[in-house]
Amino acid sequence: MSGYYLLKNGEFAYNKSYSVGYDFGSIKRLDRYPMGALSTLYICFVLKRHESDFIKAYFDSLKWYREIYMISAEGARNHGLLNVPTEEFFDTKHYLPENTDEQRKIANFLIAIDKKIAAQQSLVDNLKKYKRGLLNKVFSNINGNIYPTVYLSEVADFLQGLTYSPSDVSVAGYLVLRSSNIQNGVLSFDDCVYVDKKVDESLQVKCDDVIMCVRNGSKKLVGKTALIPNNMAMTTWGAFMMIIRSKLNDTYIFHYLNSQMFFSQVFKDMGTATINQITKGILNECKLPLPPETARKQISKMLSSFDVKIQNAEICLTTLVELKKALLQQLFI
Repeated sequence: MSGYYLLKNGEFAYNKSYSVGYDFGSIKRLDRYPMGALSTLYICFVLKRHESDFIKAYFDSLKWYREIYMISAEGARNHGLLNVPTEEFFDTKHYLPENTDEQRKIANFLIAIDKKIAAQQSLVDNLKKYKRGLLNKVFSNINGNIYPTVYLSEVADFLQGLTYSPSDVSVAGYLVLRSSNIQNGVLSFDDCVYVDKKVDESLQVKCDDVIMCVRNGSKKLVGKTALIPNNMAMTTWGAFMMIIRSKLNDTYIFHYLNSQMFFSQVFKDMGTATINQITKGILNECKLPLPPETARKQISKMLSSFDVKIQNAEICLTTLVELKKALLQQLFI
């Protein structure tokens, strides 16, 4: 095979393509396969000395970016590739401990953290998979019981969001919940927009409301939801969002809106429109099983407790990932 580099297991390759979070590309070691073919645009190399696992961790830290910055001319970017001369790349200087025993100890410590992260990620994935199974079981024939079905519009109201202009945006005022405020099924406040205008009481969220993204350029964002956990003062929602306000005294509707039964009804006729959307008309046609109140509350409590388990597992995962990131920044000069 001509025109490619043959990279063997344990060897490294520098990808000069830049992307978000990788302003000067990335260097990775081939681990999963015995060998692989790479474009000649990559810079490939094998170590003469040093612990391979330690060097892998070093390149994950991005501390080597300082050296690449010095040899990549400002503005010398072409089709997403940095202009990094191969000879100058190999002339870069890196400050590493010479003692291989020390390198091995550091590498073993980081490998242990990686294993912990992988195990925690597996736990999160399995919990989510199990939750999907629970939802599918609950919203079909609940425990083998056949409950009457009702239209969603019989047990919930659908409230369209606030329309505002750029001139209304302010540093303070009413918080406008948008699709970016829903992350992994819960509210996130990393990206907030406020408006300085009068908002009618009917357009202010209430505890146990369900906020849903009903219109977006990305189909994968349409239909994602979060539960309003408490009475949030001075909080409304944007025009591409919708509040689904349950008439039932529980969170049963919220869990239904995350089930395959709901999604199969909503997306069955959606085409390839530029902006995908869920309309009131679509929601009016959705049906769901409606158990008696006692059974609904038991179902809601069970599913909500499982959501808490998933959220706690995700928090633990994020903490581990951030811990490793901080360690990598401190380990290398």
